[in-house]
Parts: sequence; C-alpha cells; structure tokens
Amino acid sequence: MTTENMDKQPSNTNNPSSSTDKQSSGMNKRSSAFEYAPAPESRAIVDIAPSYGLFVDGEFTEAADGKVFKTVSPSTEEVLSEVAQAGSEDVDRAVGAARKAFDKWSALPGSERAKYLFRIARIIQERSRELAVLETLDNGKPIRETRDADLPLVAAHFFYYAGWADKLDHAGFGAHPRPLGVAGQVIPWNFPLLMLAWKIAPALAAGNTVVLKPAETTPLSALFFADICRQAGLPRGVVNILPGYGDAGAAIVAHPDVDKVAFTGSTAVGKEIARTVAGTRKKLTLELGGKGANIVFDDAPIDQAVEGIVTGIFFNQGQVCCAGSRLLVQESIHDELLESLKRRLSTLRLGDPLDKNTDIGAINSPEQLARITALAERGEAEGAERWSPACELPSAGYWFAPTLFTNVTQAHTIARDEIFGPVLSVLTFRTPEEAVAKANNTPYGLSAGIWTEKGSRILAVAGKLRAGVIWSNTFNKFDPTSPFGGYKESGFGREGGRHGLEAYLDV
Repeated sequence: MTTENMDKQPSNTNNPSSSTDKQSSGMNKRSSAFEYAPAPESRAIVDIAPSYGLFVDGEFTEAADGKVFKTVSPSTEEVLSEVAQAGSEDVDRAVGAARKAFDKWSALPGSERAKYLFRIARIIQERSRELAVLETLDNGKPIRETRDADLPLVAAHFFYYAGWADKLDHAGFGAHPRPLGVAGQVIPWNFPLLMLAWKIAPALAAGNTVVLKPAETTPLSALFFADICRQAGLPRGVVNILPGYGDAGAAIVAHPDVDKVAFTGSTAVGKEIARTVAGTRKKLTLELGGKGANIVFDDAPIDQAVEGIVTGIFFNQGQVCCAGSRLLVQESIHDELLESLKRRLSTLRLGDPLDKNTDIGAINSPEQLARITALAERGEAEGAERWSPACELPSAGYWFAPTLFTNVTQAHTIARDEIFGPVLSVLTFRTPEEAVAKANNTPYGLSAGIWTEKGSRILAVAGKLRAGVIWSNTFNKFDPTSPFGGYKESGFGREGGRHGLEAYLDV
C-alpha cells in the first residue's frame, strides 16, 4: 500500500490497520522503481455555492421550517456547503408539484419525452468533468472512479431510457402501458448521481413525475442535477429534489399521493419501508444489502482473478451493495492466490481522492467508519486472522486501510454481516457443490462472481446460485441495458434494462 508521503510506518494508535503492521511490514516496498508524482484534478472546474435550497416545482427554495444542514468532504472534513433540510411540509409541496405536472408530462408523446432525456444526457456529458469532481469532493471516492465509471454510466442510462420512451408499446408489457403517477425515490450515498440516474431515467421515460431524496451526506450532485433539468428545459414539477434526513424519506414513502416507491439502501430501512407500503396501492422496488461471493476455482487465471477480486471489494472503498466481500477459493490454490493478492494490495495507493493516481479514497462518513471498524475488530475477536498492507492514513478525514481476513468460517460475523467497507473475508472450498452451498448460505442474494476457464462450469454453478447478478471472469461490470436486483433480503424488483421500465408502468 503506497500513498503520497506515506512511506513511514503508522504511529497513530487510532489507525484501523495499526494492529496488522508487523504482519505486513514487508508489503510497503514499492513494486516498481518508479514513483508516481501527484496528479491532482483541479477543483476550479466546479463552483460550489455557499448554500443550496430544495428544488420544488422548477425552483430552488428554502425549507418551510428554515432548517439547514452542512455537507462535508469525507477526505478533509471540510464543510462544502449548507443545504436546506426538507420536512413533511416540503414533501407535501413537492408531491403536489409532481402531481400537477404529471397530467401534461404523461400526455406528451414518448418521442417528446425522449427529447428531454436525450438533452439531459448530453448536458451530463458536457458537464461530466465538473460533476466528477463534485462527486469526489462530496462522496470521498477517487476521481478515477467518478470520471471513468460513474459519469459515463449516468449519461448512458439517460441515453438508454430516452430510446425506450417512444417504444413502450413494444417493451413486452402489453399494449398501451400507462405510467403510474408520482414516483417517490430515496437513494443512498455510495453512488449518488448513478443511483439518481437509475431511478429518474426510467421513471421519466415511462411518463411519471418524480420526488427524489438524496442521502444527507451526499446531496450536492442531485442539486446540480436539478440545475441540469432547468438547463434542459424540463417542465416545472416533473423532477423535484428534496435533500434531508430519514424523516423526509419516510414522509415521501408514506405520502398518500405517491404511487410508486423506489429505495436503495440498507435492508433494515427497506423492511421498514415495506411495512409502511403494505396494504396500500403503491408499487415498490427495493434494492438492499448484499454479501456477494466471489468464487475462484483451481483452473482460474490467477492474475486475472486477483484483479477481479480487487475490483470486487475495493472499488469505492467496498461501499458497494454488490461488493464481492466473501472470497471463496478452491483449497488447492489458496496459498498461491493469497500471496498474489497480498502482493497486489501492496501496490494500491490510498490518499487524496482528487489525485488521479489514487486507488482507495475516503470512507463516506464517521458513522460508516465506526461501523467498519467495529465489525473488523469483531472479526479479530472471533479468531479470524487480519492483514492489511502497511500505510499511514491521513490525519484528517475518514480512512480505513484495505483489509483481508483469513481463517474465516461461515460462523464468523464478518462472513455473515454486510460490512460495507474495504474488508474481504477469505474462505475455502473443495468441490463445486461446497462452493455453491457456502455462497448461498447468507440471507442476502444480490451478486456473485465465478472464476474458471470452463464455460460449462460457469453455467452449472451460476444456475445454482441464488443471486440476482452473476459475473463470470469479471466483477462489478454494469450496463444500462442489463437488469440489476436481488433475492431474499437483498430486495426485489429490477433496475436497468427493459426490466427497469416495468416498475414504473401500470401493467
């Protein structure tokens, strides 16, 4: 593990990786004779205002009760801006605006709605550098990820659903499918703008209007999107953005004039939403937690698998619902793969998320860091062996070193609970049947990965895994044309692809 100016052994006793330094002291040697010079992306591309209001009926406005909250950069703890905090009265206003806009918006020909979506997609592309920097500042993830993964996918989703807007009769849901009405959407902080795109693009293509609440720790990109809606000339009230806390999300979910609820977040909150919606006419989509298994067979290409493992768990600091947080390795290659994996982790760069060389950014909030830390400590207490590459974590911000746990059993908490951080639990198996049994031994069912050179084995194992998304010889690959969703406590319904339209249509 290397960082800018971080070659010394850590001296901070609060460093989450400090207990592992003796084990990993040999891992901080550079694998190359060449040093990376800092390559920071300029903050000047984005102009963050001192304060932002709610976006209701096409205008930015203060909260009815005047409440505000601050949004903080996770990498520096710097206050970025002050944001209006929505309450129940604001939810009423936004839902009323969306209901009023629905009649005209839903009556537009699909080809006309498509024009707005195409326009939004093009503006996102034009402003992608600005939005990438903004997302990195507000979320803490590396600029390399927001620039190369998040923003291209955001634009692609709007382009894709723009193409569907005038073809709904041919989507396989019967003749003349109708929009539902007002969609209430609550999104998480790990992919703020991408989760917004996943929800708003199909809703608008199908003819619905939207009231969306971004996460309280990452409201800025949604508010910048509100400005994009105005720039694109989107009719007033079609999209409404309400930053706020859980009470605002709960008010949206419970509002009697909301016809559709879409939520991405924790399983606990998803269960509460399901209880609220039960017995009503509202349609519901839930995309919840996960504990994905990444299964590596003995004939897998080791180097390729290692790259997939790193992508699977350390992309976005492991703050990914479909992260491959359980590594199942066939026993005969365990030692070889683990050695290669540790060697690869020693080359990752942790530090300033705006540096284009950075691989590992900051954890999103102090609350999330405390949860990751507590679960990792519990893993040690339960007897699993912890290892992290040596590095010194920055003194400001919220940081956690990439961590491996070996000697893990299915009884360990770290093998059962979603940690939502850069923590990988390594288990072994001997036969494909054992791999499937272990992979399915979880209350979740969102994702899985299979690594083998045999196509027949991929198909045989994939058919037995209870996971909504299964990757073969890769991991964390997304495309707007492909549906995404889970089983069991990972939720229900699908987002993305043709399937993502069904949740926003009366079929």
